[in-house]
Amino acid sequence: MKTRINGKNGDELSILGFGCMRLPTKNGGIDEPRAISMIHEAIEKGVNYFDTAYIYQNGKSELLLGKALAGGYRERVKIATKLPPFLVSKLESAKKIMATELIRLQTDHIDYYLLHMLTDKPMFDRLAKLGVMEWLEELKAAGTVKNIGFSFHGSKADFETIVKAYPWDFCQIQYNYMDENNQATTSGLQLAASLNIPVVVMEPLRGGKLVTHLPEQVEKAFAGYDANRSPAEWALRWVWNHPEVNVVLSGMSDEAQVAENIRIAGEVEPNSLSSEELGVFEQVKSEIREKTKIPCTACGYCMPCPAGVDIPGCFSCYNDKYLMADKSARFRYMQTLGAMSVKPANASQCKSCGKCESHCPQKIEIRKELKTVSHEMEGVFYKPIVAIARKIMRVK
Repeated sequence: MKTRINGKNGDELSILGFGCMRLPTKNGGIDEPRAISMIHEAIEKGVNYFDTAYIYQNGKSELLLGKALAGGYRERVKIATKLPPFLVSKLESAKKIMATELIRLQTDHIDYYLLHMLTDKPMFDRLAKLGVMEWLEELKAAGTVKNIGFSFHGSKADFETIVKAYPWDFCQIQYNYMDENNQATTSGLQLAASLNIPVVVMEPLRGGKLVTHLPEQVEKAFAGYDANRSPAEWALRWVWNHPEVNVVLSGMSDEAQVAENIRIAGEVEPNSLSSEELGVFEQVKSEIREKTKIPCTACGYCMPCPAGVDIPGCFSCYNDKYLMADKSARFRYMQTLGAMSVKPANASQCKSCGKCESHCPQKIEIRKELKTVSHEMEGVFYKPIVAIARKIMRVK
């Protein structure tokens, strides 16, 4: 198992992290014997970073991980778990959640603690105003929390604002060869590294969509170079090729995935992909671009939008719906385009000013396409659903 050093605290972390959101299930619940066996196997093979959350698998993920790490395993690993902002209405709420997490995990400290799924600066500001950051700093001084970080699902601009808003010990972003220009983006990854903020990557396979939902020509492009290398291996190697990445989380749900991921994590090095391999990815991206509805390259020349629309983000979610038969595209559209943020960035915010179109290198009729996106991705139930979600997430 390859490791990379956390430059901020000296931790030697396995480059493969075990994501505990997709543990194997049986009869509607976690298959405990299998899940525990998989976790033990991963630890024995060198995995030492385990990521869970208060809400994963209805709270059962933390419980299972706590059981699995009993009997001496806890001392061999780092635990990452999260505080869900939408459940925090006052500081006392956060304290109760933390107390519950420590009990579930059967531990007296959390190695890497995250504010879960931040989407914009106002969400962070609300927690800070409640005293959450000062409280976490007190816990860090006492040793109950070792590192304070956040996980992110939002736009590039929001990531840049949040990552500079606090002296974070680490951050967690979605990153893969399909998302190098979406959400935090490659520039966001590089920004975090320049600030000496270690980066943990989630969704390297986009929830499996880079494995099971690829166009036929993309699969042929990968197989044409190396028929023995699976699409999952290609995707993981691409992320690990970036030296700015400390840990890549994989939500492993069966033994075969554990074995394959551990094998790959024992072979890869940063900046090790050959020019031929990088050429395969360029071919893959070209195949994908040919099949996209809107030829947006996410260059960002159209931004910022005076009305606050995340134009590249809107087009990305819309393209995914068709390109990858992505059934969750509408949910991701809501999640990443500000449905739970103070300032929404979805397509229907467009005021048709036309400023964006004069800057677009692809000569896209942006106003027309945004209307199409709004019609197909939002629909009649979008606003009521968003209103309910914003109430739950305590967004004013």
